[in-house]
Amino acid sequence: MLYHSPLALIGGLQGPELIFLLIVILVFFGAKKLPELAKGLGQGIKEFKRATKDVQQDLHQAMEEDVASSMPPRKVPEASPVEAESSKAQEKSSQVEG
Repeated sequence: MLYHSPLALIGGLQGPELIFLLIVILVFFGAKKLPELAKGLGQGIKEFKRATKDVQQDLHQAMEEDVASSMPPRKVPEASPVEAESSKAQEKSSQVEG
């Protein structure tokens, strides 16, 4: 028994079949309705793309927030007493010279 998926039929449409299908659609809906249908289809596709982009942005933002919150806080290294004294000595010597 062979299994035929509905999408397999769409892949098999070639030139003559597509022309026949378009003629049937034209007869069924009429010439005045086709531009409205195409416009509605285009707007639906645009809205779908916008929604998927928003969902992707929300996911990326949530992942970044999760990574930032899971990282341990950074400690600011304190200057050692030797470094602090040497920097003070350099400041004094530059003031004396100036």
